[in-house]
Amino acid sequence: MMKSFVLNERGQGLVEYGLILMLVALVVIGGLTLLGGNVAAFFSNASNLFQ
Repeated sequence: MMKSFVLNERGQGLVEYGLILMLVALVVIGGLTLLGGNVAAFFSNASNLFQ
């Protein structure tokens, strides 16, 4: 019973896609956390140029 459960590969691809999606989300969140202030200042300065 346990051997067939361990050897069952159905759903493995879904788990891998989920892990990749989680990694991408963590990278995006980390990047926005580190660069958030700079990005906000950039867009603020850009919008002030066109006023």
